[in-house]
Amino acid sequence: AGLVQSVQAELAEAISNLRRYCDRIELDPARLGEVEQRLNAIYSAARKYRCQPAELVDLLARWQVRLAELTEGADLEALRRRVATAQDEFLGTARSLSRGRERAAAELSAAASALMRQLALASSNLSIALVPVDGGAAAFGCESVEFRVSGLADAEARPLAKVVSGGELSRISLSIQVVASRSTQVPTLIFDEVDVGIGGGVAEIVGRLLRDLGRERQVLCITHLPQVAARADWQWLVSKTVSANGTLSRIACLDQAGRVAEIARMLGG
Repeated sequence: AGLVQSVQAELAEAISNLRRYCDRIELDPARLGEVEQRLNAIYSAARKYRCQPAELVDLLARWQVRLAELTEGADLEALRRRVATAQDEFLGTARSLSRGRERAAAELSAAASALMRQLALASSNLSIALVPVDGGAAAFGCESVEFRVSGLADAEARPLAKVVSGGELSRISLSIQVVASRSTQVPTLIFDEVDVGIGGGVAEIVGRLLRDLGRERQVLCITHLPQVAARADWQWLVSKTVSANGTLSRIACLDQAGRVAEIARMLGG
């Protein structure tokens, strides 16, 4: 009972304070109407732009920044000056890139051609052409890079894809990779029958080059030559079986005894 009476006394005092506060308030109908209009405007804007009322301030700030950007962009002369400056910077960088490409193309062509002649491509030469692009420049510079080879079908240098066979392309690719590996860090190289059309001492050279590449990165090579297979650190045997359900390929990792037997088989028994 005492607790209830205490609460009643506190409520009575609160009511008395509220009444005295209300008696001192002077209502301003004009100010009340102004506040209501602002609230209505805020809620209307939030509905219109599909956001919470509290997000309107950030939205306004973003639009003001965007408006400033558009206003700046309306100055055509300023835009032309910026375009001219950017173009000069781009062309300067592109010309520097072209000079670097010219030096690298000459060095790579000479080194790769020397290796190609060791790989039964004695009369062939690799050349790297820098072909100017239409319009004078593109996103990749002032020229496109085209690998050409001469001395295969004829003396004229032609694009690789138009003049070489699969085996020749593999050997040329091997030559380029061996030279380029001095300055690149490609983790894995894959060669598909790089030994097509070669044998004897040339196959031994191919095996040695592949092993040299394998010291710095992973090299996978499909081969039918024992000279190449014998140079590998690991050897897998791929076989096919034909059944009623179709052809099934199998692959098995060979141990040391298995490698001896397989390389003997590749040698002819």
